[in-house]
Amino acid sequence: MTAEIIDGKAFAAGLRARVAEQVAALTADNEAGGAGGGLRPGLAVVLVGDNPASEVYVRNKARQTLEVGMRSFEHRLEASTSQGELLALVERLNRDPAVHGILVQLPLPEQIDAAAVINAIDPAKDVDGFHILNAGRLATGQDALVPCTPLGCLMLLQARFGDLSGQRAVVLGRSNIVGKPMAQLLLGANCTVTLAHSRTRDLPAICREGDILIAAVGRPRMVEAGWVKPGATVIDVGINRLEPETPGGKGRLVGDVDFDAVRQVAGAITPVPGGVGPMTIACLLANTLTAACRATGRAAPKLL
Repeated sequence: MTAEIIDGKAFAAGLRARVAEQVAALTADNEAGGAGGGLRPGLAVVLVGDNPASEVYVRNKARQTLEVGMRSFEHRLEASTSQGELLALVERLNRDPAVHGILVQLPLPEQIDAAAVINAIDPAKDVDGFHILNAGRLATGQDALVPCTPLGCLMLLQARFGDLSGQRAVVLGRSNIVGKPMAQLLLGANCTVTLAHSRTRDLPAICREGDILIAAVGRPRMVEAGWVKPGATVIDVGINRLEPETPGGKGRLVGDVDFDAVRQVAGAITPVPGGVGPMTIACLLANTLTAACRATGRAAPKLL
């Protein structure tokens, strides 16, 4: 058996195209003086400091935001920025009617309390889905802005299976960013869910129970072939850079799953790169569209 490759890059391109269509329709309504008053969604991204990886993410987010017809607002602050200064910016963005989504790029410098900043964002503009109110709404089955990476994973699974009811899902990793919201989304889709982590006893055996296995632990190639149920669908969230093979070189990216080995056992698998990664920004744009529609009393579009 050789697993089918789940092409997250292609799916993300399709999702961005659907978002762009919706944005164009909203903008056309504005230009035509439609009864809805028109709308151009706006996304504000805040970067504190000069983390190289964050720089790349922010640049890609800004480019893709503009490509789908949204407004992009970038705010770049010095690494020495105080928590008070950052909170003041967040409050200004909360009040700005042109901004429908706010994203503060993580990680933040050590002098800033990330949780305080996240929870200062208006929950209706929290397109990262990290605010405690959105986390609580997701946990209790209410409408919420959902973290982008788990949302992207769910979309990939729904595209493959359709109805997920009755599937046995194992989520490996319990972070607030991926693991916990992923488990909540799968529960909402009527899966039977096990949330496994570093303290789980006989972890390989637990992972082998999953018809669906989500790996989100941040450890390169941790999941081996013997951890995977034959025919299972494996979603690899991990992005890890290995040590360079030559001095001065750039180590290659790998996931949390030993791709070459697991591909011989699984029924389907996401690659790294090109699997879950592209879905994260696409879902950020979808969340911004949803936030903009809700802010103006419109129904959020169905994008799957």
